[in-house]
Amino acid sequence: MSQEIEVKQLKDKIKYYENIINNMSAPVIPSVVPGTILIPIAGYMFKERFDMIQTKALQYAGDNRDTEQAIFDFTGVSVEDVASFDYNDLATEIFKLNSSLKLMGIRPMYVGFNPRFVREIVHAGIHVEIETYVSFRAALKRLLQESNQSLHTIR
Repeated sequence: MSQEIEVKQLKDKIKYYENIINNMSAPVIPSVVPGTILIPIAGYMFKERFDMIQTKALQYAGDNRDTEQAIFDFTGVSVEDVASFDYNDLATEIFKLNSSLKLMGIRPMYVGFNPRFVREIVHAGIHVEIETYVSFRAALKRLLQESNQSLHTIR
């Protein structure tokens, strides 16, 4: 086998695995609460990844017009995962994500921010207007209360 063919095969394999990683990096999961999706986020954060998360959420909402709420779960993101991300840039990305979803009529909700992460954002003087909850469970509980439902009444 020639070296050129081997290099092309390796490049194709890298592209294949990059595609798998991108698809797994922000899955969109329908919730037990009707019209609600969960997007768990874990690991290293960077601008391109935020763009991909926003694109996936908007595409899902466009394909599933009954989507009313999107809950982004940052429980799996540590301070080290955003260490190289400027906090002003991070706040800007969250603001853009929030605004995009609101323009589609979707209520964005955020859960699981690390206390140290929050402290860094506040310490940097960054102000972001977002709806946050301690956990996914707390956000779901709130949504159920607002609709006078319980898990027993959902079909």
